[in-house]
Amino acid sequence: MGDVDELNSQLGLLRAQLKAGLSAPQALAAHAAEMQAVDEALRQVQNDLFNLGGQISCPGMTLLMPERLQQLDDWVARDNADLPRLTEFILPGGSLAAAQCHIARTLARRAERSLTALGHALEDGESQTALLRQYLNRLSDWLFILSRRINLALGQADVLWQRD
Repeated sequence: MGDVDELNSQLGLLRAQLKAGLSAPQALAAHAAEMQAVDEALRQVQNDLFNLGGQISCPGMTLLMPERLQQLDDWVARDNADLPRLTEFILPGGSLAAAQCHIARTLARRAERSLTALGHALEDGESQTALLRQYLNRLSDWLFILSRRINLALGQADVLWQRD
């Protein structure tokens, strides 16, 4: 629960950074409609995470619906479609909001690992946590893509890993 709560808090910080960027006379303002749609998507994700946490707290309850996983799959496909092809690994960074996406992405991965451990510890836990784990996995994928979209909106290049 703590990992999911921490992730949700970091998404709240990301939303605040995006809103601050929308009011600033920067490149984000030129992408205001897209970033407002991102803010709305992040709000939906925050609500999903409350449902996910409720489902962890109350085994047997179904609060996170499979349609929410499908929505994430759709966002991944849509938001990745017109990004430049990756030719190298990306380091977290670029803009402040993109770096915040990477923090949230890593927290989603940690929450996924914690949920996997919980699934192993509970009788029938694997099946009880399957959708929740998939949701967190897909969320981390979308946050990676979102970090790239935000950098693009701000005119910032992705920070590429360089071999020594």
